[in-house]
Amino acid sequence: MKHPAKNWSEKGEFALFRETVRDAMPPLGQPELGRDLWPDMLRRLERPQIRVPWFDWALLAVSAATAIFFPALIPALLYHM
Repeated sequence: MKHPAKNWSEKGEFALFRETVRDAMPPLGQPELGRDLWPDMLRRLERPQIRVPWFDWALLAVSAATAIFFPALIPALLYHM
C-alpha cells in the first residue's frame, strides 16, 4: 500500500508536468483542415509515373551478367558489405 505523502507528491509532479506541457505548447487554433485533401490526392494519382532511366537498367544488366558469369564474386562482395 502506498503512503499518502508519496501519492500526493506523485500527483503534484504530474500536475507540474501537465502545466509545463500546456505552457510549452500553444493551443490549436484550427484543429480541422481548411480544405479537402481528396482533389489533391486524385491529381497526384493522375500524374505520370516516375520513369527509370536507361542507365539504371544497364547497370542492373551488368550486375546480373557479372553474377551469372562470375558466381564466386557473390560471397566476396557479401563479405565486404
